[in-house]
Amino acid sequence: MTTRHVLIDAGNTRLKWVLVVDSQWQDHGSSDYSDLSALASVLSAGMKCTIASVTRADHEHLLKTLLTRYDIEPRWLVSATQFHDVINTYVNPAQLGVDRWMGMLAARLRSHSATLVVSAGTAMTVDALSAEGRFLGGLIVPGHSMMQQSLLQGTARIWVEIGDWQPFPRSTADAVHSGIIAALSGAVRQQYEQLARQCGCEPHCVLTGGDALMLQPYLDLTAEHAPYLVLEGIDRVVREDVAG
Repeated sequence: MTTRHVLIDAGNTRLKWVLVVDSQWQDHGSSDYSDLSALASVLSAGMKCTIASVTRADHEHLLKTLLTRYDIEPRWLVSATQFHDVINTYVNPAQLGVDRWMGMLAARLRSHSATLVVSAGTAMTVDALSAEGRFLGGLIVPGHSMMQQSLLQGTARIWVEIGDWQPFPRSTADAVHSGIIAALSGAVRQQYEQLARQCGCEPHCVLTGGDALMLQPYLDLTAEHAPYLVLEGIDRVVREDVAG
């Protein structure tokens, strides 16, 4: 009998999904919450569904409404204290964003060396894993759009205009864009260097999120791009549950 299972990464402003048929990824996509028709097109009555969500309650309500139409009762994942050799050391482990936790579980499959997991989205998170799989801690930084909006709202003479990166910007638009890139890449580089000092090695770096490709050229370090990292983590949890 064919088994169909949809995995959903419900981010702050967008969601990503993958359809798994008989344990194989068959189809995937992404959208914002204003149009869930692409997701709806892969749903079937009573199928399995697993969600890692960090989005707002109203977005979750839209998802629940859609899934109810297909008689789908989803499983909502939460962060755990440990998954195999990956240890969650957050002061309150349940408060660690489930997207960050799924990202680390997936990154652990990609590398068993010390690893920096960077998710550049609405907010940017920079999480460090030791070679033993221990979560050492991480940063949360406003993402590109959030920083830009903060400048627009907090200053009188900065307006919406798309700028380019310049080493020495000479226009306001370029200064805003270049400053944001400097802040984001600087946060990643600082954590990378701290992890390198702690582990005595060159850490592996995994980069995901909607702004990953925009940020990657400015990081001055080798980073593996993994656009579906959170979904890979969800998939790992589902497969382990099935295996027993």
